[in-house]
Amino acid sequence: MTWCNRLPTGAARPLLIVFVLLGLVATSARAAMAIQEVETSSGIKAWLVEDYSVPIVTIRFAFRGGTTQDPSGKEGLAHLMTALLDEGAGDLDSETFQERLDDAGAEMRFGAGRDAVYGSMRVLADQKDDAFDLLRLAVEQPRFDQAPLDRVRGQIVTGIIAEAKDPETAAQGAWRKALYGDHPYSRPDEGTEQTLATVTTTDLKALHKRLFAGGKLAIAVAGAIDAGALKHDLDRIFGGLPAEPSLVPVADTAPKLAQEIRTPYNLPQTGLRLVYPGVSHKDPQFFAAYLMNDILGGGAFTSRLWNEVREKRGLAYHIRSALVNNDHASALVIATGTRPDRAAETLALIRAEVRRIAEEGVSGEELGAAKRKAIAGYAIGNLNSFRTVADTLVDIQMKDLGIDYIERRKQLIEAVSAEDVRSAANRLLSADPAVMIVGPPLEDRRG
Repeated sequence: MTWCNRLPTGAARPLLIVFVLLGLVATSARAAMAIQEVETSSGIKAWLVEDYSVPIVTIRFAFRGGTTQDPSGKEGLAHLMTALLDEGAGDLDSETFQERLDDAGAEMRFGAGRDAVYGSMRVLADQKDDAFDLLRLAVEQPRFDQAPLDRVRGQIVTGIIAEAKDPETAAQGAWRKALYGDHPYSRPDEGTEQTLATVTTTDLKALHKRLFAGGKLAIAVAGAIDAGALKHDLDRIFGGLPAEPSLVPVADTAPKLAQEIRTPYNLPQTGLRLVYPGVSHKDPQFFAAYLMNDILGGGAFTSRLWNEVREKRGLAYHIRSALVNNDHASALVIATGTRPDRAAETLALIRAEVRRIAEEGVSGEELGAAKRKAIAGYAIGNLNSFRTVADTLVDIQMKDLGIDYIERRKQLIEAVSAEDVRSAANRLLSADPAVMIVGPPLEDRRG
């Protein structure tokens, strides 16, 4: 997902930065935090973590329907739209809007993912009224004036042209197409020079009207605000939106496996990527797969792949596996880069480690370490500031995991057995993966 940021640059900025740094160690980061469900008179719902340790309010929200909602031939529309939301709104042109945002000392961000459009604001509590008025305008009444449209589109196109010279970028395009065919997940989120050229203000307004609605909106707020004040602010920001979005249905899919995609380039390093089946967050085997992945390659410095590929043989600087979850597809991905003359050896070693964990499972010691890291690491990585708390709570809402998920998560992890992990590994890793090789042909480097 690409983010478009608007940071305060005036006198309020140094003070905000000080409080942001303090917020990184705010007591709201504790795992046992209290989450309130707030609902306004107009039906807008949000999750709130109330905390006055620092005088900051952070709001994060998501509208269902991201880049998958781009019409055919106008790929990049959602990405461009989010880049323009703070480039003028209501009766404020781009320059005036940004001056007002600077005066409010607020940080505003928007971004488009595959399945949702995201936004956030972080502001000092005593300046939230002015900042929230600007957020309301950006969400409800963006202008999409021609001058900022041309400027921002030009910036995006310049980036696309520059990236087109990178072999990895070209390979990624072929990779997405091979994995997902004609599904929207195969398209580049930022679009192309050709598709962006067709985008008009009318297109941007039409997409905004379809996506920005209260019916499929997830909101989380953390910081120095109580439920009563938040209800008023939520109605002010989001109360004027339509009740329901108008989303184009997106089919569930799965990456096409058992294929090899080779992108030949004369590079000093060969890139390797393998894709296996994934598992959704709501699947009963999710946490077994999660812990298995950590042991295989998700644990970085402690994983089997790290130990076998880097530590023992020095074949790669970095190797990692990850469970990738979107609304309509999931996958387990392994990625690394190595010397061209050792690429075939590295690929064979990865396959051997995958086969071993699929057939033999994991030890009790490995599983215990993975559980401890999964439980402690979640609080450190997901609950260590107002921003990460708000991000995490929106993510939980978007996945429909329930307001008690943070408490249940620990129990679900602790309940996983070694046999559960072996079963999940066998289910996911017995498949013949899709493999991408970027670099000189493997057969030219053997012997």
